[in-house]
Amino acid sequence: MKILVCISHVPDTTSKINFTNADTEFDTNGVQYVINPNDEFGLTRAIWFQEQQGATVTVVNVGGPETEPTLRKALAIGANDAIRINANPTDGFFVAKQLAEVIKSGAYDLIIAGKESLDYNGGMVPGMIAGILGYNFLNSCINITVDGTNVKAVREIDGGKETVATSLPLIIGGQKGIVEEKDLRIPNMRGIMTARTKALNVIEPIDATVNTKAVRFEKPAPKSAIKMVSPDNLDELIDLLHNEAKVI
Repeated sequence: MKILVCISHVPDTTSKINFTNADTEFDTNGVQYVINPNDEFGLTRAIWFQEQQGATVTVVNVGGPETEPTLRKALAIGANDAIRINANPTDGFFVAKQLAEVIKSGAYDLIIAGKESLDYNGGMVPGMIAGILGYNFLNSCINITVDGTNVKAVREIDGGKETVATSLPLIIGGQKGIVEEKDLRIPNMRGIMTARTKALNVIEPIDATVNTKAVRFEKPAPKSAIKMVSPDNLDELIDLLHNEAKVI
């Protein structure tokens, strides 16, 4: 089984976010980048398939040279090889077109992507890839087993879980639950040294339309100061909840 894991290069949640050029561009200065958490859950599951069923695992990213440390970390975790599509990930459709081309040319059986990335939270790329290629697709996947070309998966739905039977080739949008946090792999020294010799192939993008652009970024408004209300003054509390907070 050939598995392709789509990796997003995203800011660490502890990074301080700022914008430049009249709030039209993200300021990367001083920002630490990591593997998108949903993608890391998927990568860990792919490594399980590698160890238990002899699968080969390739990781792929759309981005510039600055994303290569993130791909090298994925190689250190256990991926067999990596692909970097040398392009700026301008929007979801552009990224999906690039990834679909790699999937088609590589004849991958199982494509694991995070259901959404931590930076833009678009949640659109896995479904778009499936639409472009005509592959089976499952989103919000929290468990998956593969027997030959037969797949049994569990996905999270409103109010519960749904168990689905499908077949390869398959694209999934994974999340926490496909593995747990305690199962995530921390690269050891052997893995880091081995990753240096693994193939990281850089390919040029195909022509694809960019359908959207960021007009302006805006930070959330700062929270207002806490107002203390005496427990004996219920009238004031009700007035604040009704007229200021507007929750009653």
